[in-house]
Amino acid sequence: MTTFPGLLSDADTTVNSCFRILLATDNHIGYAEKDPIRGQDAINTFREILQLAVEEQVDFILLAGDLFHENKPSRTCMHQTIALLRQYTLGDKPISFELLSDPMDGSTPGFSFPAVNYEDPNLNIAIPVFSIHGNHDDPQGTGPEGALCALDVLSVSGVLNYFGKVDLSADEANEPEDKGIKIRPILLRKGDTHLALYGVGNVKDQRMHYELRSNRVKMYMPEGGEIAEDDWFNILLVHQNRVKHGPQQFVPEGMFDDSIKLVVWGHEHDCRITPESVEGKEYFITQPGSSVATSLAPGEALQKHVGILSVQGSQFQIASYPLKTVRPFELDEVVLAEEAAKPDSKINLDEKDTISAFLRGRVEDLIRTARRKWNETHDASQEEMMLPLIRLKVREADTPLGPVETSEAKEMTNPVRFGQDFIGRVANPRDVLQYYRKKKTEKKAANRPDVPEGDEGFSDGDDDDDGMAAMTTSDRLAKVRMANLVRQYLKAQSLDVLIEDGLEDAVMRFVDKDDKDAIKDFVSGTLEGVGKEMRSRDVEEENVEEEMANAKDTVASHFAEQPARQDKSKKAKGKGRNRASDNDSMAEDSMMEEDSDDQVRVPARNGATRPRAAAKSKGQPALFTPASDDDNDEDEQYMSDEPPSPPPKAAAKSRAAKAKAAPKTPSGTAKKAATSARSTKTSGAASRPQRQTQLSFTKKAQGARGSRLVESDSD
Repeated sequence: MTTFPGLLSDADTTVNSCFRILLATDNHIGYAEKDPIRGQDAINTFREILQLAVEEQVDFILLAGDLFHENKPSRTCMHQTIALLRQYTLGDKPISFELLSDPMDGSTPGFSFPAVNYEDPNLNIAIPVFSIHGNHDDPQGTGPEGALCALDVLSVSGVLNYFGKVDLSADEANEPEDKGIKIRPILLRKGDTHLALYGVGNVKDQRMHYELRSNRVKMYMPEGGEIAEDDWFNILLVHQNRVKHGPQQFVPEGMFDDSIKLVVWGHEHDCRITPESVEGKEYFITQPGSSVATSLAPGEALQKHVGILSVQGSQFQIASYPLKTVRPFELDEVVLAEEAAKPDSKINLDEKDTISAFLRGRVEDLIRTARRKWNETHDASQEEMMLPLIRLKVREADTPLGPVETSEAKEMTNPVRFGQDFIGRVANPRDVLQYYRKKKTEKKAANRPDVPEGDEGFSDGDDDDDGMAAMTTSDRLAKVRMANLVRQYLKAQSLDVLIEDGLEDAVMRFVDKDDKDAIKDFVSGTLEGVGKEMRSRDVEEENVEEEMANAKDTVASHFAEQPARQDKSKKAKGKGRNRASDNDSMAEDSMMEEDSDDQVRVPARNGATRPRAAAKSKGQPALFTPASDDDNDEDEQYMSDEPPSPPPKAAAKSRAAKAKAAPKTPSGTAKKAATSARSTKTSGAASRPQRQTQLSFTKKAQGARGSRLVESDSD
């Protein structure tokens, strides 16, 4: 275990006031589950993470996205995950901290159970699990409940607390009051330590960049009460690209609000769990990385860890724990030209056997290295090493005689045939060897949809420099992006009404997310938009085609300004909800409903009314009553040159039905009865109305409070 030599020392920790939180991200349960060798890697490591949480007696587990590898996990995958969560997170262990925010905030509409599972008197939760979604398991689909994901299923099952959903509107012109990303915290208290958990599930990078640049990301901050603003330790969970892949293909590290103390960054798989400072900011960033290798990239070869975050007051430290069930992975790179130029080299680039013998020897060295590292962290007498992942890359090089490429050798070893020599000794015999060559051809023409463009047709998962392409067919097919094939096909077409970019995204949602309504919804939405534009114009019969093109351009301009795609219209069955839209990451589900000042009472089973379920922790009332929309409008100042938007719509209906029901005393363990009694004692304090105000991502003036916003001079 390594400890971050930071602000909090072990000697300063107090058990009654110190949060202990297990941090993990990118578990990718279900990855390669059909592989007979690697199929159980992800679930085995997730079991180890849960066992560590029990052994270290953490207060709760915090996951920063991509719990599942597939958007629709298999039945086996869901069964294993729920079984593990039930085995390790349910129990009679008392919850040692209090929930200060509303337990019903974010709960499923139409049902009486709270959103936070340990506040449900019908459940015995020992270690709560809080998670946001990632780009692999983001909400998709259409229905009366809006877009849903696998985490929604775990949440209503009572084994996980899903937060961080965002509601993004594509048509900003028609819904000016529903602007931006609003982040509502989960407020916790343990002794003298106050913790605020902010989560933002994965949003498409272009959209997130747009929202941040436009100062449209707003955070709800607690105001009033006995807790000062500076006494909150604010943690933000994000799941975005941290490494720059393009002008808007990442989220800059320094764009978060100064009130944040720690950012837990998901999505990036290389482990950088030691907190890193950000230039010009006071917060730190920790990046736990993935718990399973999903590609044979250099970042995946790093030792994988999870961390236990200790927070007391405004100080924190992170202890790093290496994962022992991760499959060994060794990666190396050779340059045949350089090896052949060495004085004692036995390689002849014109002889296949000498090349094969050399490469085989390097693979043997990697296997020995993997075994040595395994024995350093495991008891070899009691635990046999798992078959390692091995990747040997063969590259070109410049020599005094000029550039020599791997493709210039007369005969090269076939990678698949080469790997057959290591069946039973490595976990990936088919792709142990990987050749690279320098591309000499120009980019494929845009009207060649069957061939991916050189620079755009390959993912960045396997590292690699521009101007390089895999020679093996399996590697090439694995790196092809369906999005580029669709884009190139559409470029060769002439669409009079439909928007090319929107159709591309709809096709990608259909292919990647199995959203069967994606294309239909896009077509109907586009026809509605273009039709509305045409009806607003005075069109002469001879100018129909020209006006149609202008109408399409207008709709396309709105589409370009708002990277999120149009949701399905709100329909019957109570409150309609926006559906998911972006092809691989944007969550279009509703994170929260509009606040209501009415006291919420939930129906009991015997027909009478009863108050909300008493907290399992210490039964404290909510810290504040959320502010009405009018209050939020008065307290917000947006960092843009545009005039402020009109006040939002009236508050939506309450999520819990107001029906007659008889009081019901929670049955079960003695600690729940005690919880109910403590809740009764504190019920008088719950009537004090306090409120939340919104804080946008902007610099605060010196001495300003968190609830008061000022204009920023920066763009």
